[in-house]
Amino acid sequence: MAEIAEGGGGGHDKGKKRAKKSSTRVDMTPMVDLAFLLLTFFVLTSTFSKPKVMSLVYPAKPDPAQEIEPQKINNAITFLLTEDKIFYYSGQYYPVNAPGPKGPTVLEETDFSAKGVRKLLADRNAFVLKGKEGLDKKLKAKQIQDSTYLRMLVDFKKDPESLKVLIKTDDKATCKNFIDLIDELKIAEIGVIAPVDILASELDLVNQKIK
Repeated sequence: MAEIAEGGGGGHDKGKKRAKKSSTRVDMTPMVDLAFLLLTFFVLTSTFSKPKVMSLVYPAKPDPAQEIEPQKINNAITFLLTEDKIFYYSGQYYPVNAPGPKGPTVLEETDFSAKGVRKLLADRNAFVLKGKEGLDKKLKAKQIQDSTYLRMLVDFKKDPESLKVLIKTDDKATCKNFIDLIDELKIAEIGVIAPVDILASELDLVNQKIK
């Protein structure tokens, strides 16, 4: 048991009588118990910071011996990053030697301005953004719980009407542009994001646009 004791009584002067002081004892045990109670309280009520990560879908590596063929994609945008430029095309890719109903694929250029990538994604992913807006109102009005909100938002992102994004880079693309694009995709609530290898014919289109 912790305690503080003070000795009483001092020397006696001649001719004077001094009252004898009794020893003072302070029990510190309740303070120790209180410290442990406070420590337990803060540990149980504290919220530990969670790392903020964004899941990306990485497709399986193709067999190098086999020729890579463009995959059929519905409701998707493919971004091609090179140096400080960003190109994109919508839907299925059609090379020059195998044009689609509207001819071969033509690249469009965009940037990170207010009317660039952010507006493009907001327009194309309006289905998810409108759904999220409705869920936000219900959550604010306490009509749904947090867990229900997250589950329904995931369902919106998995819906066939939601936008899918493919990201392709060449050896000149900057890490900054890639990270900035990922940030814009997060803001636009894109559910499916897949970094994939760039095709040789796509790289030719990029080089032609740069020239």
